[in-house]
Amino acid sequence: MDFELNEEQRLLQESVGRMLAGAYDPDRRKRYASEPGGFSRAIWHTYAELGLLGLPFEEKHGGIGGGAVETMIVMESFGRVLALDPYLASVVLSGGFIRLGGGDVVQSTILPRIASGEMLMAFAHAERQSRYDLADIAMTARKDGSHVVLDGEKTLVLGGDSADQLIVSARLSGARRDSSGIGLFLVGAAADGVTRRGYPTIDGRRAAEIAFSGVRVAADAVIGEPGNAFPLIEHIADHAIAALCAEAVGAMQALHDNTVEYLKTRKQFGVPIGNFQVLQHRAAEMLIALEQARSMALFAAMMADDADPAARRQAMSAAKVQIGRSGRFIGQQAIQLHGGIGMTMDYSAGHYFKRLTAIDTMFGDADHHLARLARSGGLAAA
Repeated sequence: MDFELNEEQRLLQESVGRMLAGAYDPDRRKRYASEPGGFSRAIWHTYAELGLLGLPFEEKHGGIGGGAVETMIVMESFGRVLALDPYLASVVLSGGFIRLGGGDVVQSTILPRIASGEMLMAFAHAERQSRYDLADIAMTARKDGSHVVLDGEKTLVLGGDSADQLIVSARLSGARRDSSGIGLFLVGAAADGVTRRGYPTIDGRRAAEIAFSGVRVAADAVIGEPGNAFPLIEHIADHAIAALCAEAVGAMQALHDNTVEYLKTRKQFGVPIGNFQVLQHRAAEMLIALEQARSMALFAAMMADDADPAARRQAMSAAKVQIGRSGRFIGQQAIQLHGGIGMTMDYSAGHYFKRLTAIDTMFGDADHHLARLARSGGLAAA
């Protein structure tokens, strides 16, 4: 099997990497984080001009028809510079729901606006009690004539405080942890009864707590099949996991590069500390963990649209386990090899480690996915 990028993918990698290298540095990133929404709108519109916001969408919807590998390329580049933009929330998650579950009218109305940078979206799904269980939904949706009324609360909504539209999961029927009975609804972020409280997360991004009190939405403002949205939620969550794995690899690569450069320049006893063999061994072990993570991120991208949901979920769990373990190991080694400077807010190593830690917890940490993989019998039979 050929794992090499084709010419178009290489050009995408080069153009995105070149653009981000010029747009991001620690000082600029700090300024971007202080802007409304916690990211730069100017850079967001640059993404739109380059076609990145429409990357997974069809050409008729303003996109370029890219797949999971193209998304992997972009997300890895984001990881290298610790980009703050809500690409995962608006394009991968929300855009994925519209692309795979929206009707023709919804797709033709919303996808071009996402691709042009005109609209930001967020996926409001997690609840305080749900932990990593995608089916644990207590928020209710009850029919009222030609409308559906939503009541409940959502937590840790990525990019939720800057979104114009929300895709909200709610329970139409069944018990709290039933996979059946869940619906997805398109809700305006400024609709009556919607209350948002935004806040910064540990990795410098933004999230929101969102409450819905008697929010009325049209009965046709639904994504996917009403009451049977869980398979779609799992599918898009797998897309998000694949994208996060790629972002983590980019962050690990930058962290390893920075650490090796530090070992070459920091002197102790009159020589660069990289001359000491024990530190060379630790840098080599970081590289091994990085390459293990890279191979699993590529595997996740290849499996993101697999027709067999069980095989797809196994692949995502296996990738998440390796990404979580590699990210923790590389982050810990980088901090230790940098010494005291690695713990300061003015140096990048700690920020990369925070982002890797946040990625590990999103959609299930390494321990959660290892247990899930074990219950499913693993990637291959013994």
